Amino acid sequence: MEENMKLATVEDTVEYRLFLIPDERRDPEKHKEILEKSIERIMTQFAPMLVSYIWQNQPFNLRYKPGKGDVPAHIFGMTKFGDNIEDEWFIVYLIKQITKEFPELVARIEDNDGEFLLIEAADFLPKWLDPDNSANRVFFHHGELCIIPAPRKPGAESWLPTSPPTIPQALDIISTHLEKVVASESIRAAVNRRIRGYPGKIEASLHRAHCFLPAGIAAVLKQCPRLVAAAVQAFYLRDPIDLRACRVFKTFLPETRIMTSVTFTKCLYAQLVQQRFVPDRRSGYGLPPPSHPQYRAHELGMKLAHGFEILCSKCSPHFSDSKKSLKTTSPLWASFLKSLKKNDYFKELIEGSAQYQERLEMAKNYFQLSVNRPESSLAMSPGEEILTLLQTTPFEIEELKKEEADLPPEDDDKWLDLSPDQLDQLLQEAAGKKESQSISKEEEEQNYDLNQVSKSMKAFISKVSTHKGAELPREPSEAPITFDADSFLNYFDKILGPGPHESDSDDLEEEDFECLDSDDDLDLGMQEPGEEASLKGTLDNLKLYMAQMDQELAHTTIGKSFTTRKQAEPASQTTDNNSDEEDSGAGEPVLAPVDVDLNLVSNILESYNSQAGLAGPASNLLHSMGVQLPDNTDHRPTSKPTKD
Repeated sequence: MEENMKLATVEDTVEYRLFLIPDERRDPEKHKEILEKSIERIMTQFAPMLVSYIWQNQPFNLRYKPGKGDVPAHIFGMTKFGDNIEDEWFIVYLIKQITKEFPELVARIEDNDGEFLLIEAADFLPKWLDPDNSANRVFFHHGELCIIPAPRKPGAESWLPTSPPTIPQALDIISTHLEKVVASESIRAAVNRRIRGYPGKIEASLHRAHCFLPAGIAAVLKQCPRLVAAAVQAFYLRDPIDLRACRVFKTFLPETRIMTSVTFTKCLYAQLVQQRFVPDRRSGYGLPPPSHPQYRAHELGMKLAHGFEILCSKCSPHFSDSKKSLKTTSPLWASFLKSLKKNDYFKELIEGSAQYQERLEMAKNYFQLSVNRPESSLAMSPGEEILTLLQTTPFEIEELKKEEADLPPEDDDKWLDLSPDQLDQLLQEAAGKKESQSISKEEEEQNYDLNQVSKSMKAFISKVSTHKGAELPREPSEAPITFDADSFLNYFDKILGPGPHESDSDDLEEEDFECLDSDDDLDLGMQEPGEEASLKGTLDNLKLYMAQMDQELAHTTIGKSFTTRKQAEPASQTTDNNSDEEDSGAGEPVLAPVDVDLNLVSNILESYNSQAGLAGPASNLLHSMGVQLPDNTDHRPTSKPTKD
């Protein structure tokens, strides 16, 4: 099971590509030079935002990729975002901003689900756009989302290819017809909702908590806070082999523990908190009783220590820092540091102070990892980074203990336990609901019309469905769908005889059959003798089959599960209408027509009520049709909803 979790995490990746606007005068060497300089400028300009960002699995990265086939040389990046979907949307924000700051670039982004930007805006896409023809149509340019349209008629727009465009064709179209390919306002709004709030949203995604940690881990996290992600992942995805290294700790001894403040993302913090884990008694990591005021800090520290120990245990026993030290000797470092100061990365900290040095070390780590990234064969694993920092960063346990008295307060983690109302509010905000349109629950319950459920379901059934799904009745202004009824009926006349719609009911009575017989006689007279006999036999068999079904069902209780019109109407109104049936019944049960609308609404409400506020088939179906039922305030246990 844990192995499956690892595989699922690895597959969650997002890829992004940045292309240069085509220029026929540009030779390949010049093209490569511009792209490589663009990488340096991008990573340096966005460094203040990226240095302190804690990525779930992999950081945002860019590298030059030579052309191949129809794909020209470009800037390429790939990030495994794992369980933190916010990493993916932060990258969307970055790509959007990069194309805004660098107008010569056109960007394309997709993940392992494909065109996830189109998935996000699925409710607003034109009907012609589907997964089969969406390749190479979605781009960012000048900070705007662009969708290259398909020609309405072959040859109508000479600048549009009839099939999905190639990358060079797409770049040409965007560079020459930008105003015609910018996505509609509703599509752009759907995507912008997901990235709204950045870069300020980065701070809101963090969670600071006190942890009782070995001093070595506290020193490492001071220099490189992003390593907390690798440690949490190592603990979260541990297996029995990993835990062998934690029977007896060799790197992070429990007797060196101190209290310190650790910065997590909310995703990492939730992963660490929600797992139950009992340490091996031989490890030395005992926990105080749950009633202890610092129990949570001890538990978090114990779990993090296991993650760091697992990372270090995976390093080669012959690991040496002689060839893999963190270096800032690249000529880019000076310009990178200058850019950080220009963009107020150090804020108002005094150069040489402890806090200044901490931020400087974070910048060096980011520079080594993203800007001056070494070849993959020389890149360090998280465990090797940790051991390198332990060897190159001296620390005093006593000094770290003195800082315990001045730790910043912890963040409140009540967001882990959202109430149903808070969860509904978050879901509505994610779906783009406007607060100004919200009404009180009392008004909603008083003004709600259950006929809307029945009307929406009828509208849904009247829509066209294909192997790709059914159209949902979201827009009542749409013209009704029409078809050639005569051709449709003639087709079934040849199989079942005329009027099949009349015989497609469970409520047929004797007078219905008589009318059907008279119609049949008229139409059958127009048929050939052999064909007439065949159709007559088919119709007789159908009548006999339905009569047998009615006879069998009449002696069961299944009819009681449906509300009929006779039951729904007052007795005074039904007595006269049914007098003839009572006189001619001769002991046979009377079949009253079913009230379809009332049964439909009753069953949907019963299904909705049984969901107990959770997601389920009734709420999902109604929500997809734009119907929002009010909350059920009557919590009495009932088998069927009452009929008012």
